[in-house]
Amino acid sequence: MRLTDLKETGPAIAIGPRIVASGGFDLLYREGMGLIEDVAAYLDGEGRNESRILGREASFLYATESMRLTTRLMQLASWLLLQRAVNEGEISKENARSEKEKVKFSATPSERGGPGYDQLPETLRAYIDKGDRLFDRVMQFDTLERGRMPELDPGTANGIADQLARLKAAFGRV
Repeated sequence: MRLTDLKETGPAIAIGPRIVASGGFDLLYREGMGLIEDVAAYLDGEGRNESRILGREASFLYATESMRLTTRLMQLASWLLLQRAVNEGEISKENARSEKEKVKFSATPSERGGPGYDQLPETLRAYIDKGDRLFDRVMQFDTLERGRMPELDPGTANGIADQLARLKAAFGRV
C-alpha cells in the first residue's frame, strides 16, 4: 500500500491542544521561568557591572536592549502562567485566550542589531537570543493551543516533510 492509496476519512484531529497540555509545555514552562530568573540575576549583578564599562553609545543600547528583554520576558511569563492555569484547570481556555489577547509582544527579533549591538556584553546578547528562541516556541505553542497548525512553506509538496515540520514546530528546539 502506498501513501497515495490512503483516502481522507474525515476531518483532521486537532492534536495541538493535546501537545500544549502535555509534558512539552512543562519543559517550556520550566525553561521559560528559569530564563527569567537567570536574566534577572544577571541584570542585577554581573550585567550591571558590565554596563558600567561600556562607552556612551553601547551604554544607551545596553539600557534599551535590557529593557526590551525584560519586557519580552515578562510578557512571556504572563503567557506561560496563563497556560499553566489552563492546564491545571484553574481557568477556562476562553478566559485565558481573553487575557492572552491583552499581552502584546514587543521587540521582535527582526528589530535586533544595529550600530553598537556587537559592543554589548556577550552574556546579554546570549540572553537576548535565548529570549527570542523562547518567544518563537511560545508562539508555536500558542498557535497549536488555538487548534491551528504553524504556517508552513506553501511550496512544500511532500506530505511527510509537512508532518515532520509540524512535529518540529510543535516540540520546538531543544
